[in-house]
Amino acid sequence: KKANLFKTALFAFGIAFVAVGCKNEGSNVETTDETAIEEPADSTAAEQPDAPAMTDAIIASIAVTANQIDVDWAKIAEQKATNPKVKEFAQTMDKDHTNVINAAVKFAGEHNLTPDDNNDTTKGFVDQGKTFSETLNSLSGADFDKAYIDNEVTFHDNVIKAVEGTLIPAIQNEEFREFLSGAVPLFKEHLEHAKMIQAELSK
Repeated sequence: KKANLFKTALFAFGIAFVAVGCKNEGSNVETTDETAIEEPADSTAAEQPDAPAMTDAIIASIAVTANQIDVDWAKIAEQKATNPKVKEFAQTMDKDHTNVINAAVKFAGEHNLTPDDNNDTTKGFVDQGKTFSETLNSLSGADFDKAYIDNEVTFHDNVIKAVEGTLIPAIQNEEFREFLSGAVPLFKEHLEHAKMIQAELSK
């Protein structure tokens, strides 16, 4: 069962890190939401014998890494966004996700929970985060604003689904489960904020 949970989390978080495909045509950029990746029809434990158990230490690593990557993207947007609302949103993401990271580090220290970064999921997130950072750095103006916000909408949507549907149910430590559950309302607030800006950019 734990193998299945890990496989599901890898899929859910993998699609959260959207690789926005950019095709320049004059001043327009076509962004492609690559969430069409299909999960294997039957990802049973028997078919995934090497999938590691999803421990609290791995979940802690995934949570901290997801927040850190969004902070990294936000810092780029704080410098490059041209739309005032996009820039303000990026500043909020930087502040809020940094606060979540700091709270997570404090919680981990107080509960002897050391995040296990030596797992394929965390390593994959870091790589994908760097890839999208490169995409953001290659854009400017309205193209940048759209790519950043589109990604933030998909990122938060999928992270919320993964946290609620996969990570929280897999946590063994009750206090850790409550801690991660407590961050979900903030992520949902971010999602609605991003959707509102996305709608305005589409006008």
